[in-house]
Amino acid sequence: MNVLVTGGTGFIGSRFSLRARAEGHAVRVLAQVNTEAEDRNRSELRAAGVEFIEGSVEEAAPVREAACGMELVFHLAAAQHEANVGPEHFRRVNVEGTRNVLEAALAAGVGRVVHGSTIGVYGSASHGELSESTPPSPVNVYGTTKLEGERLALSYGDRIPVVAVRISETYGPGDRRLLKLFRAIESGTFFLIGRGHNLHHLIYVDDLIDGLFLAARSEHAPGEVFVLSGPEVLTTRDMARIIGSVLDRRGWRFSVPEWPFLLAAILLENTLGRLGIQPPLHRRRLDFFRKSFHFSHEKSARLLGFDPKTDFRTGVEATARWYRDQGLLRR
Repeated sequence: MNVLVTGGTGFIGSRFSLRARAEGHAVRVLAQVNTEAEDRNRSELRAAGVEFIEGSVEEAAPVREAACGMELVFHLAAAQHEANVGPEHFRRVNVEGTRNVLEAALAAGVGRVVHGSTIGVYGSASHGELSESTPPSPVNVYGTTKLEGERLALSYGDRIPVVAVRISETYGPGDRRLLKLFRAIESGTFFLIGRGHNLHHLIYVDDLIDGLFLAARSEHAPGEVFVLSGPEVLTTRDMARIIGSVLDRRGWRFSVPEWPFLLAAILLENTLGRLGIQPPLHRRRLDFFRKSFHFSHEKSARLLGFDPKTDFRTGVEATARWYRDQGLLRR
């Protein structure tokens, strides 16, 4: 099929595009290159035969050009980690950018749109197992605008088949967010902020891609919201211990109270962030040590046949091999 991927030079978008090409699909990516990592992803995608359209989802013209002739759209572009921009940037990308994608898909006669949402719509999520029917309660501009974008996407359901997928914390080869954690554990400098008992329901990138394809193919998917997460629920301590074991290092050396880091994050956001400088520490970065997520697979298993296979240790081993192959960790 002819497949358009927005945000295709990012971690998830690039891994998804490479899989789609390997399965024989013609893949077009709409992307702007913002980082060195995305530049490297672009080279890998070009080598795989992926077509590129330059532009942002904020701009209607390149989105229309990218959608022309497409049969499937995977909308994965998002504003997420920026802490040096105002709320209007998140709204332009996550809400109005979604509107541009949907309007372009309608005009091009696209057969289905799979909208990449986020577990961030659940907010702090400290109240047990969550499901698609759990009321969202976002606590920051990212979660708020992603929820608004998700609802906007589903509102087009009477004109075009749309599926919304709330993506859990994703890791695997190609990811550079958890690289900081791997490096800190490898060097013996990692420490826990807080008690480390908060829960993570991560998903390995290959399992996520399986779920995205199921959302694109299932006759039961249009108009629905699905949470995609992996087979295990782990504490931050569990994660550090397993990574340490794979790297033959101690997972963490000590724990420190959370409040000084939270205070510093707020201070940096209110100074550097307002000056347009990305702060080295901000509150969303501390979410790794603070938020807890545990999801039900009942709906995704029943309607999609989704069955994530990769346990965290297996995923960490594959991720560490990739980091070493890329020269990002010691061999």
